[in-house]
Amino acid sequence: MYIEDSIAYAGEKAPMLKVTVVRPMEGYKLWLQFNDGTTKVFDFTSLLEKPAFAPLKKAETFNGVYIDYGVPVWNDGDIDISPEYLYEN
Repeated sequence: MYIEDSIAYAGEKAPMLKVTVVRPMEGYKLWLQFNDGTTKVFDFTSLLEKPAFAPLKKAETFNGVYIDYGVPVWNDGDIDISPEYLYEN
């Protein structure tokens, strides 16, 4: 049990998931390391058709990925994707 904002929750509080290392790869893939030590490769190609991620179709933009407070971002923070989504997919 844990208490947050005066509310009691059952179970243990899960630590906040963060990306600690990100590297762009060929074929619109990201190599990721998370704060729990897990490493994964995420294929971004299916998301490139979504309007929010369309600017990443340009390889130079996609390759400009960096981490801001544990979240992969592009274009000075205009585009981001949650660590939880990357971890689960």
